[in-house]
Amino acid sequence: MWDRLLVDCNIATFEESPGNPLGLIENGAIAIADGKILRVGKRTELAGFRAGRVDALGGAWVTPGLIDCHTHLVFGGTRADEHAMRRAGASYEQIAETGGGIASTVKRTAAASDEELLDQSRRRLRSLMSGGCTTIEVKSGYGLDPDSELRLLRIASELGSGEAVRIVPTLLALHAIPAEQQDRRVHYVSEIVDKLIPAAAKQGLATSVDAFCDTIAFTPAEVERLFKAAAHHGLRVRLHAEQLSNQNGAALAAQYRALSADHLEHLDDAGAKAMAASGTVAVLLPGAFYALQEKKKPPIALLRKHKVPMAVATDCNPGTSPLLSPTLAMNLACTLFGLTPEEAVAGMTINAARALGLAHSIGSIAAGKQADLCAWRIESLAELGYWIGLPGPARRIFNGVDS
Repeated sequence: MWDRLLVDCNIATFEESPGNPLGLIENGAIAIADGKILRVGKRTELAGFRAGRVDALGGAWVTPGLIDCHTHLVFGGTRADEHAMRRAGASYEQIAETGGGIASTVKRTAAASDEELLDQSRRRLRSLMSGGCTTIEVKSGYGLDPDSELRLLRIASELGSGEAVRIVPTLLALHAIPAEQQDRRVHYVSEIVDKLIPAAAKQGLATSVDAFCDTIAFTPAEVERLFKAAAHHGLRVRLHAEQLSNQNGAALAAQYRALSADHLEHLDDAGAKAMAASGTVAVLLPGAFYALQEKKKPPIALLRKHKVPMAVATDCNPGTSPLLSPTLAMNLACTLFGLTPEEAVAGMTINAARALGLAHSIGSIAAGKQADLCAWRIESLAELGYWIGLPGPARRIFNGVDS
């Protein structure tokens, strides 16, 4: 006997089959037990089986629960003042040079208590959840020293306690160089590589390590030192790459079989080929593109040409993407970057799961996977990329339970 059976729905499983790349099922049914999907198929195929509870969804479209695979959710304060500066014409680099940018958030984060950070971050978390997210990646990165970064990872892990959501903490180990370390780059990177990486791995606070590779951040050589240390300690890697310039970061990420390379506005053909060969997912972040008023778009045609999986995420952060709506992220990916609505939804489900190394358990609707689902009151799947800021799903199911 099943725990529950969902019927009277159309299903986008994102389990590809010949002639049906989205795994669409009309008039479908989903059987759930112990928080997992037992069977999915046509309603007629599941007829006759008993369930403790049967829910008729009134023709709703059911998708996997949304996955936000790139956020900087734990931080103190806001940077609304920088938004005003940017509207007055200041560039990202100019704001950073005057003490704004990441340094500003680092200062406010350090001044906040653990309880204050949890309270602020949880409000942001719940906004993403109400929009349909059932799994959310959360980076550190606003500590900039080993002890502070470990603190943020612990808060990220605690953030999901008591909430119907899966938190995936990522150590953003090389985000920015503190002002007091500007003349000691080698020493700073060594401290991160030799102290922070081993400590995070030993304490089990993160499963992957990230870095910001660009002209205003870290060089490919510095990032490679980090990647080697991460691999030595059994941690996967990810990379903020090719956002403001082409530093060949995507190719470097692919060399170390990174889970993802993110942003990618300046990605070239060699980088796209390398990503395709390594299975590295391209994570597109239209919120940052929009907020920074960038002109150069990620090379979507190049990613399609080389069949690089494309994920979509909010990049929720206080300075360059104060975005708390996963559905708006999907719309922006369509309107700004030219993704199809189907690509955008895949970008926040199956491809986002791939970007987190979790496609074996979440991201599509298939027997054996977690029963993380969203039921949407829409007439077609395309509406998820069509509406500008569509409210969240009519039903959000996490581990088989309505939440």
